[in-house]
Amino acid sequence: MHRPIDLPPLLAGAPFTFTAAQALGVKASRLRASDLAHVSRGLYRPAGWSFDLETAARALSEVSPGAWISHVTAARLHCQLLPPWLSDSTELHLSKPKSLPQVRRKGVIAHSVIATGEEIECVGGIRISTRSRTWLDLARRLSLTDLICLGDQIIRVPRAQFEGRSEPFDTLDGLRALVGRHPNLQGVVRAREALELMRVGADSAPESMLRLALADAHLPEPDLQIALRPDEVASPTADLGYRHHRLAIQYDGGHHLLDAQQFSDRRRDKAFESAGWTVLVLKSEDLAEGFERAVGLIKRHLRTGWVDHPFAAGFVSTG
Repeated sequence: MHRPIDLPPLLAGAPFTFTAAQALGVKASRLRASDLAHVSRGLYRPAGWSFDLETAARALSEVSPGAWISHVTAARLHCQLLPPWLSDSTELHLSKPKSLPQVRRKGVIAHSVIATGEEIECVGGIRISTRSRTWLDLARRLSLTDLICLGDQIIRVPRAQFEGRSEPFDTLDGLRALVGRHPNLQGVVRAREALELMRVGADSAPESMLRLALADAHLPEPDLQIALRPDEVASPTADLGYRHHRLAIQYDGGHHLLDAQQFSDRRRDKAFESAGWTVLVLKSEDLAEGFERAVGLIKRHLRTGWVDHPFAAGFVSTG
Protein backbone atom coordinates (compact mmCIF):
# COMPACT_ATOMS: atom_id res chain seq x y z
CA MET A 1 0.00 0.00 0.00
CA HIS A 2 1.35 3.39 -0.97
CA ARG A 3 1.75 6.03 1.69
CA PRO A 4 -0.56 9.02 1.04
CA ILE A 5 1.09 12.17 -0.22
CA ASP A 6 1.75 14.61 2.60
CA LEU A 7 -0.84 17.31 2.99
CA PRO A 8 0.16 20.99 2.91
CA PRO A 9 1.05 22.13 6.46
CA LEU A 10 -2.05 24.35 6.62
CA LEU A 11 -4.27 21.27 6.33
CA ALA A 12 -2.30 18.68 8.25
CA GLY A 13 -3.18 19.66 11.80
CA ALA A 14 -6.79 20.82 11.83
CA PRO A 15 -10.17 20.56 10.07
CA PHE A 16 -10.32 22.14 6.63
CA THR A 17 -12.78 22.74 3.83
CA PHE A 18 -12.88 21.20 0.38
CA THR A 19 -12.42 24.69 -1.06
CA ALA A 20 -9.26 25.26 1.00
CA ALA A 21 -7.85 21.90 -0.14
CA GLN A 22 -8.55 22.71 -3.77
CA ALA A 23 -6.90 26.12 -3.44
CA LEU A 24 -3.74 24.40 -2.19
CA GLY A 25 -3.70 21.93 -5.06
CA VAL A 26 -4.95 18.85 -3.19
CA LYS A 27 -6.77 16.44 -5.49
CA ALA A 28 -10.19 15.04 -4.58
CA SER A 29 -8.76 11.49 -4.57
CA ARG A 30 -6.30 12.49 -1.80
CA LEU A 31 -9.23 13.46 0.43
CA ARG A 32 -10.44 9.83 0.38
CA ALA A 33 -7.25 8.51 2.00
CA SER A 34 -7.46 6.71 5.35
CA ASP A 35 -5.54 9.42 7.23
CA LEU A 36 -8.45 11.83 6.69
CA ALA A 37 -12.04 11.77 7.92
CA HIS A 38 -14.96 13.25 6.00
CA VAL A 39 -16.82 15.21 8.68
CA SER A 40 -19.73 16.44 6.58
CA ARG A 41 -20.42 18.10 3.26
CA GLY A 42 -17.30 19.99 2.17
CA LEU A 43 -15.53 19.52 5.50
CA TYR A 44 -12.61 17.21 6.37
CA ARG A 45 -10.20 16.64 9.26
CA PRO A 46 -7.05 14.59 9.95
CA ALA A 47 -8.08 11.20 11.33
CA GLY A 48 -5.97 11.64 14.46
CA TRP A 49 -6.97 15.23 15.16
CA SER A 50 -7.72 16.05 18.80
CA PHE A 51 -10.88 18.12 19.08
CA ASP A 52 -10.41 21.85 19.56
CA LEU A 53 -13.55 23.95 19.73
CA GLU A 54 -12.15 27.11 18.16
CA THR A 55 -10.58 25.26 15.24
CA ALA A 56 -13.75 23.25 14.63
CA ALA A 57 -15.88 26.41 14.79
CA ARG A 58 -13.63 28.22 12.33
CA ALA A 59 -13.85 25.41 9.80
CA LEU A 60 -17.62 25.15 10.25
CA SER A 61 -17.97 28.89 9.77
CA GLU A 62 -15.91 28.79 6.56
CA VAL A 63 -18.02 26.05 5.02
CA SER A 64 -21.37 27.63 5.98
CA PRO A 65 -21.99 30.83 3.97
CA GLY A 66 -24.50 33.17 5.59
CA ALA A 67 -24.36 31.30 8.92
CA TRP A 68 -22.68 32.11 12.21
CA ILE A 69 -21.48 30.32 15.33
CA SER A 70 -23.98 30.80 18.16
CA HIS A 71 -25.44 29.72 21.50
CA VAL A 72 -23.16 27.67 23.80
CA THR A 73 -20.36 27.51 21.20
CA ALA A 74 -20.31 31.30 20.88
CA ALA A 75 -20.37 31.72 24.67
CA ARG A 76 -17.36 29.45 25.06
CA LEU A 77 -15.39 31.17 22.29
CA HIS A 78 -16.19 34.56 23.84
CA CYS A 79 -15.04 33.17 27.23
CA GLN A 80 -18.40 34.10 28.68
CA LEU A 81 -19.58 32.94 32.06
CA LEU A 82 -21.38 29.60 31.82
CA PRO A 83 -22.62 27.27 34.58
CA PRO A 84 -20.29 24.33 35.35
CA TRP A 85 -22.39 21.83 33.42
CA LEU A 86 -21.80 23.80 30.20
CA SER A 87 -18.35 25.29 30.77
CA ASP A 88 -16.55 22.42 28.97
CA SER A 89 -19.22 21.78 26.35
CA THR A 90 -18.04 20.62 22.92
CA GLU A 91 -21.41 21.31 21.28
CA LEU A 92 -21.22 23.01 17.89
CA HIS A 93 -24.09 25.46 17.39
CA LEU A 94 -24.68 27.16 14.05
CA SER A 95 -27.39 29.71 13.27
CA LYS A 96 -28.76 30.81 9.93
CA PRO A 97 -31.39 33.36 8.91
CA LYS A 98 -34.84 31.89 8.45
CA SER A 99 -34.67 32.96 4.81
CA LEU A 100 -31.93 30.39 4.12
CA PRO A 101 -32.24 26.57 4.15
CA GLN A 102 -31.63 25.03 7.56
CA VAL A 103 -28.17 23.60 8.19
CA ARG A 104 -28.06 19.81 8.22
CA ARG A 105 -24.64 18.59 9.27
CA LYS A 106 -23.62 15.65 11.42
CA GLY A 107 -22.59 16.79 14.89
CA VAL A 108 -23.94 20.32 14.41
CA ILE A 109 -26.90 21.78 16.33
CA ALA A 110 -28.64 24.03 13.82
CA HIS A 111 -30.87 27.03 14.46
CA SER A 112 -32.99 29.12 12.10
CA VAL A 113 -33.39 32.56 13.62
CA ILE A 114 -34.11 36.22 13.00
CA ALA A 115 -31.08 38.41 13.68
CA THR A 116 -29.92 41.87 12.69
CA GLY A 117 -26.46 42.68 11.37
CA GLU A 118 -25.40 44.32 14.62
CA GLU A 119 -26.00 41.03 16.48
CA ILE A 120 -23.31 39.21 14.49
CA GLU A 121 -19.61 39.98 14.32
CA CYS A 122 -16.41 38.50 12.89
CA VAL A 123 -13.76 37.54 15.45
CA GLY A 124 -10.54 35.90 14.35
CA GLY A 125 -12.06 34.95 11.01
CA ILE A 126 -15.14 33.37 12.62
CA ARG A 127 -18.63 34.75 12.07
CA ILE A 128 -20.18 34.61 15.51
CA SER A 129 -23.08 36.04 17.49
CA THR A 130 -22.16 38.96 19.75
CA ARG A 131 -21.96 38.44 23.49
CA SER A 132 -25.30 40.18 23.90
CA ARG A 133 -27.07 38.11 21.26
CA THR A 134 -25.48 34.97 22.72
CA TRP A 135 -26.93 35.94 26.12
CA LEU A 136 -30.38 36.24 24.55
CA ASP A 137 -30.02 32.95 22.64
CA LEU A 138 -29.18 31.17 25.90
CA ALA A 139 -32.18 32.60 27.78
CA ARG A 140 -34.23 29.55 26.88
CA ARG A 141 -31.62 27.11 28.19
CA LEU A 142 -30.13 28.73 31.28
CA SER A 143 -31.78 29.11 34.65
CA LEU A 144 -32.76 32.63 35.67
CA THR A 145 -29.82 32.83 38.08
CA ASP A 146 -27.29 31.70 35.46
CA LEU A 147 -28.75 34.12 32.93
CA ILE A 148 -28.41 36.99 35.40
CA CYS A 149 -24.78 36.05 36.12
CA LEU A 150 -24.04 35.92 32.39
CA GLY A 151 -25.73 39.28 31.87
CA ASP A 152 -23.95 40.93 34.81
CA GLN A 153 -20.63 40.09 33.16
CA ILE A 154 -21.71 41.76 29.91
CA ILE A 155 -22.67 45.05 31.57
CA ARG A 156 -19.90 45.26 34.18
CA VAL A 157 -17.43 48.14 33.84
CA PRO A 158 -13.98 46.63 33.18
CA ARG A 159 -10.71 47.64 34.80
CA ALA A 160 -8.70 49.05 31.91
CA GLN A 161 -5.32 48.33 33.49
CA PHE A 162 -6.09 44.61 33.65
CA GLU A 163 -8.41 44.01 30.70
CA GLY A 164 -7.26 46.41 28.00
CA ARG A 165 -10.71 47.99 27.65
CA SER A 166 -12.63 50.62 29.55
CA GLU A 167 -16.17 50.16 28.22
CA PRO A 168 -18.61 47.33 29.00
CA PHE A 169 -19.58 44.94 26.25
CA ASP A 170 -23.12 46.32 26.45
CA THR A 171 -25.46 48.28 28.69
CA LEU A 172 -28.79 47.48 30.28
CA ASP A 173 -30.46 49.81 27.81
CA GLY A 174 -28.69 48.07 24.94
CA LEU A 175 -29.85 44.65 26.15
CA ARG A 176 -33.39 45.93 26.61
CA ALA A 177 -33.37 47.17 23.02
CA LEU A 178 -32.09 43.77 21.85
CA VAL A 179 -34.85 41.95 23.72
CA GLY A 180 -37.39 44.40 22.33
CA ARG A 181 -36.40 43.48 18.76
CA HIS A 182 -37.21 39.80 19.36
CA PRO A 183 -40.54 39.64 21.23
CA ASN A 184 -41.35 36.15 19.95
CA LEU A 185 -38.00 34.46 20.59
CA GLN A 186 -38.16 31.43 22.88
CA GLY A 187 -36.79 32.43 26.26
CA VAL A 188 -37.56 36.13 25.87
CA VAL A 189 -39.81 36.16 28.97
CA ARG A 190 -36.91 34.88 31.10
CA ALA A 191 -34.60 37.42 29.47
CA ARG A 192 -36.97 40.23 30.45
CA GLU A 193 -37.08 38.91 34.01
CA ALA A 194 -33.28 38.72 34.13
CA LEU A 195 -32.94 42.31 32.95
CA GLU A 196 -34.89 43.50 35.98
CA LEU A 197 -32.47 41.72 38.32
CA MET A 198 -29.15 42.47 36.59
CA ARG A 199 -26.87 45.14 38.06
CA VAL A 200 -23.67 46.92 37.03
CA GLY A 201 -20.88 46.19 39.50
CA ALA A 202 -20.76 42.42 39.96
CA ASP A 203 -17.24 41.26 39.05
CA SER A 204 -17.93 37.52 39.35
CA ALA A 205 -20.74 34.98 39.36
CA PRO A 206 -20.51 34.41 43.15
CA GLU A 207 -21.01 38.15 43.72
CA SER A 208 -24.14 38.06 41.56
CA MET A 209 -25.39 34.92 43.31
CA LEU A 210 -24.83 36.47 46.75
CA ARG A 211 -26.81 39.55 45.72
CA LEU A 212 -29.65 37.33 44.53
CA ALA A 213 -29.54 35.31 47.76
CA LEU A 214 -29.92 38.55 49.73
CA ALA A 215 -32.89 39.52 47.56
CA ASP A 216 -34.49 36.10 48.12
CA ALA A 217 -34.12 36.69 51.87
CA HIS A 218 -35.95 40.03 51.46
CA LEU A 219 -32.92 42.00 52.63
CA PRO A 220 -32.15 45.49 51.34
CA GLU A 221 -30.24 45.56 48.08
CA PRO A 222 -26.52 46.14 48.75
CA ASP A 223 -24.32 48.67 47.00
CA LEU A 224 -21.84 47.11 44.56
CA GLN A 225 -18.14 47.95 44.34
CA ILE A 226 -18.58 50.16 47.36
CA ALA A 227 -15.68 52.57 47.87
CA LEU A 228 -14.47 53.31 51.38
CA ARG A 229 -13.71 56.89 50.34
CA PRO A 230 -15.94 57.68 47.31
CA ASP A 231 -14.04 60.86 46.44
CA GLU A 232 -10.71 59.03 45.99
CA VAL A 233 -9.96 57.18 42.75
CA ALA A 234 -7.60 54.77 44.51
CA SER A 235 -9.89 54.11 47.47
CA PRO A 236 -10.16 50.52 48.75
CA THR A 237 -13.40 48.90 47.59
CA ALA A 238 -15.63 46.11 48.78
CA ASP A 239 -17.41 43.76 46.38
CA LEU A 240 -20.70 44.75 47.97
CA GLY A 241 -21.95 46.17 51.22
CA TYR A 242 -24.14 48.56 53.16
CA ARG A 243 -22.60 51.99 53.75
CA HIS A 244 -25.19 53.10 56.29
CA HIS A 245 -24.49 49.99 58.38
CA ARG A 246 -20.71 50.12 57.75
CA LEU A 247 -20.70 46.54 56.51
CA ALA A 248 -18.26 45.57 53.74
CA ILE A 249 -18.65 42.16 52.11
CA GLN A 250 -15.87 40.53 50.10
CA TYR A 251 -15.96 37.32 48.10
CA ASP A 252 -12.44 35.90 47.83
CA GLY A 253 -12.22 33.34 45.01
CA GLY A 254 -9.44 30.96 44.06
CA HIS A 255 -6.96 33.65 42.93
CA HIS A 256 -7.08 35.08 46.45
CA LEU A 257 -5.05 32.08 47.64
CA LEU A 258 -1.89 33.64 46.18
CA ASP A 259 0.38 35.24 48.80
CA ALA A 260 0.52 38.61 47.03
CA GLN A 261 -3.26 38.72 46.67
CA GLN A 262 -3.76 37.74 50.31
CA PHE A 263 -1.48 40.60 51.37
CA SER A 264 -3.45 43.03 49.20
CA ASP A 265 -6.76 41.71 50.55
CA ARG A 266 -5.65 42.08 54.15
CA ARG A 267 -4.49 45.65 53.56
CA ARG A 268 -7.83 46.41 51.91
CA ASP A 269 -9.79 44.93 54.80
CA LYS A 270 -7.66 46.74 57.40
CA ALA A 271 -8.51 50.04 55.74
CA PHE A 272 -12.23 49.36 56.19
CA GLU A 273 -11.73 48.13 59.76
CA SER A 274 -9.72 51.21 60.69
CA ALA A 275 -12.63 53.33 59.51
CA GLY A 276 -14.99 51.44 61.82
CA TRP A 277 -16.50 49.03 59.32
CA THR A 278 -17.22 45.33 59.80
CA VAL A 279 -15.64 43.22 57.05
CA LEU A 280 -17.32 39.94 56.11
CA VAL A 281 -15.11 37.72 53.94
CA LEU A 282 -16.85 34.89 52.10
CA LYS A 283 -15.23 31.96 50.32
CA SER A 284 -16.08 29.03 48.06
CA GLU A 285 -17.56 27.05 50.97
CA ASP A 286 -20.17 29.77 51.38
CA LEU A 287 -20.99 29.64 47.67
CA ALA A 288 -21.35 25.85 47.86
CA GLU A 289 -24.09 26.15 50.51
CA GLY A 290 -25.91 28.89 48.64
CA PHE A 291 -24.73 31.59 51.06
CA GLU A 292 -27.35 30.43 53.56
CA ARG A 293 -25.35 31.04 56.73
CA ALA A 294 -23.75 34.19 55.30
CA VAL A 295 -27.21 35.63 54.64
CA GLY A 296 -28.08 34.92 58.28
CA LEU A 297 -25.00 36.81 59.46
CA ILE A 298 -25.75 39.76 57.21
CA LYS A 299 -29.37 39.85 58.38
CA ARG A 300 -28.22 39.87 62.01
CA HIS A 301 -25.72 42.65 61.37
CA LEU A 302 -28.32 44.83 59.66
CA ARG A 303 -30.63 44.36 62.63
CA THR A 304 -28.14 44.80 65.47
CA GLY A 305 -25.11 46.56 63.97
CA TRP A 306 -22.64 43.82 64.89
CA VAL A 307 -21.96 40.09 64.39
CA ASP A 308 -21.60 37.75 67.37
CA HIS A 309 -22.66 34.40 65.90
CA PRO A 310 -20.07 31.59 66.49
CA PHE A 311 -20.04 30.94 62.75
CA ALA A 312 -18.50 34.38 62.27
CA ALA A 313 -15.21 33.29 63.86
CA GLY A 314 -12.46 33.08 61.28
CA PHE A 315 -13.92 35.21 58.53
CA VAL A 316 -15.61 38.22 60.07
CA SER A 317 -13.45 41.12 61.19
CA THR A 318 -15.07 43.69 63.47
CA GLY A 319 -12.22 46.18 63.61
